[in-house]
Amino acid sequence: MPTTLHNEDLIAMLCEMIKARVASDRLWSLQRQGRIGTIAPIDGQEATTVGATWALDPTTDWVIPQYREPLALGRFGPEVLNRFAAWALGHPEGGHIPEPVRVFPPQISLATQILHAVGLAWALKLRGEPGVVLVFFGDGSTSEGDFYEAGNLAGVLEVPVIFLCSNNQWAISTPTSKQTAAAGFASKAEAFGIPGVTVDGMDPLAVHEVVAAARDRALAGSGATLIEAVNYRLNAHTTADDPTRYVPEDELAEARERDPLVTFRRQLEARGIWDRHHQADAEQAAASAIDHAWNWATNLPLAQLDLFDHVFANPTPRQQRQRAALADHLGHESGGGAR
Repeated sequence: MPTTLHNEDLIAMLCEMIKARVASDRLWSLQRQGRIGTIAPIDGQEATTVGATWALDPTTDWVIPQYREPLALGRFGPEVLNRFAAWALGHPEGGHIPEPVRVFPPQISLATQILHAVGLAWALKLRGEPGVVLVFFGDGSTSEGDFYEAGNLAGVLEVPVIFLCSNNQWAISTPTSKQTAAAGFASKAEAFGIPGVTVDGMDPLAVHEVVAAARDRALAGSGATLIEAVNYRLNAHTTADDPTRYVPEDELAEARERDPLVTFRRQLEARGIWDRHHQADAEQAAASAIDHAWNWATNLPLAQLDLFDHVFANPTPRQQRQRAALADHLGHESGGGAR
């Protein structure tokens, strides 16, 4: 797959970044209205996700996200945003997607998706199938045992996986300085026997370059790469967080000067391929995309009663009440008794 980016690619990348920010803002408002559950804004990390995925081939490669990235994975199809909206509404697997999408559902259990990525990459290698697996995780995940176990196994097996640590400076409220004593998260690759690369995560072109190189290396049979994309979280960790309690105002203000949506837009303006009309069109298209995703998700069938199965051996009184309430609701919705 060619890794050279043309003007149409750059325009599409900025449109995807704008869409992600618009979707993030919309979902934030919906959560505040009590219409969806807790979500994690992507603000400030759009360039990392978009730059990385533009180096992939959606027909052969896989993406395993954490909980922000699905907002900016449009390169893998509009179904990804649809599924994320459904997931935010409480559908456990994000609703049924009729077309195959090489993107796993969002993951909120810290670092566990890294193990899944290595397993998937190992399967690709054993089957002799083309493609690589790109897994996203945050700086806080590098303090979990799963990160080290997955990295060690990937190094030993030489599987085609790309570990992308999105270092947004804050693991919820823990600064990088208290997360690790290492020079950086990329340096942890040495323990796995794989390359470690640090890149400016607020520059989508820089991210694209290092991920493309890691992909080439993986496809050549040389194994995994650990990439640390250094960005800055411009919003709260989640809608349940209050960053004003721990993020220094001057530091945040400085980071906002490097907002990737602004800096990348200026680059395209300087190239003469972006103007205020492009901006307006991109914002309108973004709003339409999230409207479509929301409408699709809200029209999904309600969760079935098997939602309560296999949770506890003996259902708690609260679960029994919830199951009865859902059964009653489903019965009213269908016009008959619950099955």
